[in-house]
Amino acid sequence: MDFLTTIYLFYSFTALYFLILFMLIYFQNKNRFGETWKPEKIYSLGMVVPCYNCEGHIESTIRNLFKSDYSGLKQVVAVDDSSSDNTFNILKKLEKEFKILKVVQTSKNTGCAAGAKNFGSKFIKTELIGFTDDDSYPSPDAMSHMIGYFDDAKTGAVTSRVLAKNKHESLLAFLQAVEYKVIAFTRKLLGFVEAIYVTNGPLSIYRKKIFDEIKGFDEKNWTEDIEITWHFVSKGYKVHMSIPAKIYTIVPIKFKDWFKQRIRWNVGGLQTIRKYFKSVFRCGMLGKFILPYFTFSWILGITGLFILVYRVVRTIIVRYLATKLSIEAQTAIASFNDINLNPNVLLLFGVALLVLSLSFTTLALFYSKEEDFKKRNFIKVLLYMLVYLLVYPAILIASLYNYLKGKQSW
Repeated sequence: MDFLTTIYLFYSFTALYFLILFMLIYFQNKNRFGETWKPEKIYSLGMVVPCYNCEGHIESTIRNLFKSDYSGLKQVVAVDDSSSDNTFNILKKLEKEFKILKVVQTSKNTGCAAGAKNFGSKFIKTELIGFTDDDSYPSPDAMSHMIGYFDDAKTGAVTSRVLAKNKHESLLAFLQAVEYKVIAFTRKLLGFVEAIYVTNGPLSIYRKKIFDEIKGFDEKNWTEDIEITWHFVSKGYKVHMSIPAKIYTIVPIKFKDWFKQRIRWNVGGLQTIRKYFKSVFRCGMLGKFILPYFTFSWILGITGLFILVYRVVRTIIVRYLATKLSIEAQTAIASFNDINLNPNVLLLFGVALLVLSLSFTTLALFYSKEEDFKKRNFIKVLLYMLVYLLVYPAILIASLYNYLKGKQSW
């Protein structure tokens, strides 16, 4: 067996293993997907909104936050991270309108969302602390669906289901809307095995006492939401996800902005892997599942790209040389006897992987129970499956390059 075949089989077996695992988890827990827990008491909650140069939408963000039906919302702290636009003045006007809104400003720009979040957390005096981005819009009942999980003393954090708010602004935005639904579906599946690896930035809530104990977010990490989740899990605390807790966020509509965002996400992921790599096969689910799963996802993405590129390039070169030689020798390029209808094991693995992947994506979209993916959008969904996902390995390569290069700024 040659080296490439070995790599291909490793790739196929690993990918099939995770797909089948997710399918089994789904069928075992499909009746619990929409579960929500009514809290035994009203926990006091304080929300932090990090803001930077968002004068165009910060007012609608703040007003939407105050539409929450959760009666335990006692504080809202909006942190202006030294914006250069009119963000701070807009926030100060809103502060006069909402009694529990406190507006603060950093002495200088922190350079990252984690810095603004940590600054705002100092003003929160409630049992629970939550964070939402300046371009995100929780549904009115989102927080109410999340709080009940904190009845369990071992629960350290609860996250929500993120959906794309501006999905019809461009084809790229729609493809991200599909991706976000698949991500949410997968994350809930991981929750059933206590393996959620990120509490998203658009809306997540933490137990304040534990948040303070671990000293908040890591300001050196590009994806502070991943790092803090691993920190909680490494300390033995549970992380949950509430599917009914929906939050809508603005996604990039231009390729350049999307590419930059994904580079940041993946470089931050690599930073987190490096920070916690010593926990492999230790620290409960962090070392036994989350770290290996996260790492294998990276390896699979990059391996898949190399296999694809190698096969495409090899096929082109072989066809070109065969055609050139046939023309020069004045012989037939192909004959009926050259057609091989015998099944190929590698091809069967590839087909099985494709079918399972399409089935998993379709299941995630059907489960979303929203009217955004009707027959008229079928072509766009296919573009997501057959084009959008093929671009992602290239992002992994670029992210790895930036990480190894030691790039520090966003």
